[in-house]
Parts: sequence; C-alpha cells; structure tokens
Amino acid sequence: MPTAKNRIGIVGGTFDPIHLGHLLVAEEARLRLALEEVIFIPTGHPWMKAGQSLSPPHHRLNMVRLAIASNPFFRASSMEIDRQGPTYTVDTLEELRQEASGDADLYFILGIDSLKDFHRWKEPGKILEHCTLVAAPRPGCQGIDLTFLDHILPSSSREAVVVLEGPMVDISGTEIRRRVARGMSVRYQVPEEVVRYIYRYGLYRDVEVTQ
Repeated sequence: MPTAKNRIGIVGGTFDPIHLGHLLVAEEARLRLALEEVIFIPTGHPWMKAGQSLSPPHHRLNMVRLAIASNPFFRASSMEIDRQGPTYTVDTLEELRQEASGDADLYFILGIDSLKDFHRWKEPGKILEHCTLVAAPRPGCQGIDLTFLDHILPSSSREAVVVLEGPMVDISGTEIRRRVARGMSVRYQVPEEVVRYIYRYGLYRDVEVTQ
C-alpha cells in the first residue's frame, strides 16, 4: 500500500537579512498546506541580482539559523551557498528531489510579485514539474493574471500556483539595511537574535543610504 508523500516547503532568497515577513509567510504556508517542514535556503550567487552587493554567505546563513531556531518545523540549508556558479531554482529543486528519492511534494514559497518575472527564470516549465508555487500576497500586487502558466507548461492548470490569502507584510530588506546604516531601529521587523547579530558583526554600516 503506497504511503503519503512528505509535503516540504522551500523558501529561497538572499535573506540579507531575514526578517519577520519571511517567517510569517513560511508559517502561514506551513499551516495552510500541512507541510511537514519548511526549508530556508539562502541563495549563493543569484544570477538575477548579479552585480549587486550581498553580505557574505556565512553571515546570511547564520542569521537564518538564528531566526528559525525556535521553530521545530523550520530548518536551514546551505546547498545553494555550497554550490559553485550562479544559483538557479531549478537546480535546487532537482537536488531536493534527489535527496527525497522522489518521495516528496515540494512547495516553493515566493512573493506574488516574483511571478511577474517567472518567465525569465531558468527552465520555468521544469520548475513547475518539480513543485507547486506558493505565492504570498504583497502590497500593490493583487490580481496577478496566472494565465501566463499556460504558455510555460500548457499541460498544467491553475493548480500549479497556490495563492495564500495572508498575511500581507510590507517589510523590505533594502529598507532594513538603510535603517541600520542610519542608526535607526529595526525592532519588530527583524528577530531580536538577528538584530544582535547585525550589530555584533557590523553589517550594513556601509550601505548607501541615499539610494
């Protein structure tokens, strides 16, 4: 008799730094979709952000680990940081699929605004073969037309994307970095453990605040 597949959520991103918006969306997806776990995967060398300055990978990974330590359903993975070359979601999903020996349903959690550029991702059709996209609402991004999926993977249906009803959190990593550079508080935007880490290692002090 076949057993039920594991349901695994994946949250990717630079996490520079991880903030409460990431955690709230991951927890909402876990509860709504009955996920066994949610894996946070800091990106190594994101090709869509080539040329942008990022904090060293070990700092971003350490901040993720601190932020999720109290949640037994969350874990961090360094697979993209450890991988050489540009980071592509399709490669990460294939690696996770191999680790699970195919015995898992994967749910890739992202902001709904990211769907607008989904056609630019490497092998978007193959991504949809590997996982269900879980789109979290973002201010100003309601009502995105999902018919674009028909052109990427004609055999798919709208079930290829699950749109969460909430929470809608308007927290920006860019703004957090600017606030730290200005000496302003980021309390209630970033977990306290991560705030302490940022100041302990002097992260974001040299961020250009006029941009």
